[in-house]
Amino acid sequence: MVDTISITQEGFEELQAELLELKDVKMPKVIERISNAREQGDLSENADYHSARDERDMLQARINAIEEILLKTTVTASVKTVAGIIALGSTVTLEIVGKSKKLTYVMSGEYESNPAEGKISIESPVGKALLKKSKGDKVEVQTPAGQVTYKILEIK
Repeated sequence: MVDTISITQEGFEELQAELLELKDVKMPKVIERISNAREQGDLSENADYHSARDERDMLQARINAIEEILLKTTVTASVKTVAGIIALGSTVTLEIVGKSKKLTYVMSGEYESNPAEGKISIESPVGKALLKKSKGDKVEVQTPAGQVTYKILEIK
C-alpha cells in the first residue's frame, strides 16, 4: 500500500470539492429519500427505499475513499518544466510515430487522472515513460494494442 499520494493542487481542490458536494448536497438528498420511503410503510417491498439505501451506501463508500486519499495526499507543486524536463503538472504534446497523430496530455497524479480530459497519471505506463524526458525524445510504451512510439514535441 502506498504511504503517500502525490497530487497537484488542482487535483487536491477537485477532490475536496467532490467531497463537499457528496456530504453537503447528495447525502442529505438520499437521507431524505430514505426517510420519505420509510413513511410509506412496508419496507420489505419498497423499491425506492432499497434503491435509496444502495445509493447511500455507494455515496458513503466514495466519501470514505476520498477522505482516505486526502489523508495520504502530499500536494506537489506543479513542477511543470524544470529545464524542459517532463514532471508532474507538465503539459506534453506528443506525436505517435508513424501515424502523425498528435496528442496533448497533462501529467497528473494517480487520483486526478482522466484520459478523456487529457490528464494522464504519472503512474500509468505512458506517464512513467514520459517522466524526466525532454523535447525531441522518443519513448516506447507497451500498450494493449502493441508497442507504441511517441515523440515529444512540446513541454509546457
